[in-house]
Amino acid sequence: MIRRYLREHLPLAGLLALFAGTFALVLSLYHLPTEPVAYASALCAVMGLIALIWGFVRYRRAHQARAHVLNAPHLLLDELPSPRTLSEADDQAIMQRLLHDIRAAQSDLAAYRQDSTDYFTAWAHQIKTPLSVMLLQLQSEDTPENRAMLAELFQMEQYVTMALSYARLVNPTKDLVLTRVPLDPLIRQAIRDFSPLLIRKKLRLQYEPTAESALTDSKWLLFILHQLLSNAVKYTDRGRVSIRVTSAPAIIVADTGIGIAPEDVPRVFEKGYTGYNGRGGQKSTGLGLYLVHQTAEMLHCRVSLSSRIGEGTSVTIDLHQEELGKE
Repeated sequence: MIRRYLREHLPLAGLLALFAGTFALVLSLYHLPTEPVAYASALCAVMGLIALIWGFVRYRRAHQARAHVLNAPHLLLDELPSPRTLSEADDQAIMQRLLHDIRAAQSDLAAYRQDSTDYFTAWAHQIKTPLSVMLLQLQSEDTPENRAMLAELFQMEQYVTMALSYARLVNPTKDLVLTRVPLDPLIRQAIRDFSPLLIRKKLRLQYEPTAESALTDSKWLLFILHQLLSNAVKYTDRGRVSIRVTSAPAIIVADTGIGIAPEDVPRVFEKGYTGYNGRGGQKSTGLGLYLVHQTAEMLHCRVSLSSRIGEGTSVTIDLHQEELGKE
């Protein structure tokens, strides 16, 4: 800081040195006595040094005040030191104008996001009505064609639910209820929801009942299970899908599907990332595992994934919430 202060005042010091040299040159040309001038110059040098030190103290205080404002959680320009020059006053006025414009833009963006969420939520609920009518019509007659249509209709409902959950994740605290949830009924519900697809693809489902429970939100945890089962069924053509609950508690959803390339595994939770296998056949949107990860973070859970090409994929949802339970 001292070096920067001296560099900023170097032009003034050079100007004073030029004045002193001019006086010395004039005195030498007129052969005038130099003792009084030397004494006065010494006094000026001492006063100049004192002024320089006092200026540095004010410079340092002003820098600390600006650093405090910069490091504050919210930018408070009222805490800036009072401007000493017209240029400093102009800079603060510009910052005030920019801060006002930024806050106005943030308010408009928040209002736009809320309007978009409200509109999409209303649309998602409205679209469920014709889907329910189609479901009733298809269930009226059990034919291979109707079973195939029911499977596609179920996928459509899952996509609507995914989109609605994506919109709600913008402001998740309004839609979050944490309670002690028994895991077995929730897992069984997810299995029932996907049983038509499992039967259609002739996949075995392995699950052992559990007495474990977890502090979580049942609706959002069911959403995670739906996404994981959807991926497992989508990318498994033969073999099995298994669900296992450990005492942690943790839920492990595994399949014997096509697997994920090793170079893709670190990025599977990124928004929009599909990976090599996901791009094949245009099956993946790159949102399923992203939403799983975002929802798990909202629930204070940890989610991890392991996979091998040609052998399958395993996803673990760690529901252990010791820190949250203490709160």
